[in-house]
Amino acid sequence: MEKRVLGSGGLTVSALGYGCMGLNTTYGQPLDRTEGIRMIHAAVERGVTFFDTAEVYGPYINEELVGDALAPFRDDVVIATKFGFGINPDGSRYGLNSRPENVRKAVDGSLRRLKVDKIDLLYQHRVDPHVPIEEVASAVGELIAQGKVKHWGLSEASAATIGRAHAVQPLAAVQSEYSLWTRDVERNSVLAACEELGIGFVPWSPLGAGFLTGAITADTKIDASDFRSAVPRFSHEARAANMALVDVLKQIAAGKGATPAQLALAWLLARKPWIAPIPGTTKLHRLEENLRAVGIALTADDLREIETAVSRIPVQGERLHQAALGMVDF
Repeated sequence: MEKRVLGSGGLTVSALGYGCMGLNTTYGQPLDRTEGIRMIHAAVERGVTFFDTAEVYGPYINEELVGDALAPFRDDVVIATKFGFGINPDGSRYGLNSRPENVRKAVDGSLRRLKVDKIDLLYQHRVDPHVPIEEVASAVGELIAQGKVKHWGLSEASAATIGRAHAVQPLAAVQSEYSLWTRDVERNSVLAACEELGIGFVPWSPLGAGFLTGAITADTKIDASDFRSAVPRFSHEARAANMALVDVLKQIAAGKGATPAQLALAWLLARKPWIAPIPGTTKLHRLEENLRAVGIALTADDLREIETAVSRIPVQGERLHQAALGMVDF
């Protein structure tokens, strides 16, 4: 597996990581624990060294799964987790909480659940408008000095916030949604800020929550327990309109002997050498399909063809439901 370096501190990860969230949360019916561990082991065996989770996934149960699954490979993998949501004792959420005392509490919990003595990459899950980012950066800096955290990053942060945070405690990575149907970070200067400051970028949902694989159509039934059921972009009408984008990807991918999912991932990998997407899946054949994208080299002509084709197709629907969009740092 090709390796990529995130940030200036030497954080080295596989070019494609693995988003663990969907193994037992968010996408409806979860895998049972044994199958979830088996999927993570399969990813390791195929060269993946970069695994992404968060305390709020569940909450807590995803970190526990990841901790158990990766314990035998601890020295060979990079585990990223996140803090920043307020979580009540009963597991319900109460918005955002990045007060230093909560950051410290979250990190201690994550260390325990992940069965590690140091978190490789710690993200602020969402920017807390009530806590200055400088205060958050200082709190994480103390955790780094204490040896509890190696590197840190931000998720769904604006370019201005990235700059302010980086000035206090250098960032290794920024994580935001980015794919051929979600390109906000190209327009809002987030990618430019990462390039200027030498920060790695980690696209989450690089396959459009499964839509860019072609496996989802306008008629696909989405269970009410699946977060996509509340996302405007996954309404029946939006999916019907957005199939035009998938059709274009299928056509171009066929010319490369690839699937639309592989083309979408190869496109991201070709954007910058410091970009490392984290697709997730619960299916072994999809994992293997995704990983083959690393071997697909897109030429300048290929990239121009993709750009020309997708630029003609406006994407319908917001990428997140309104409450989630309200937590994005613009």
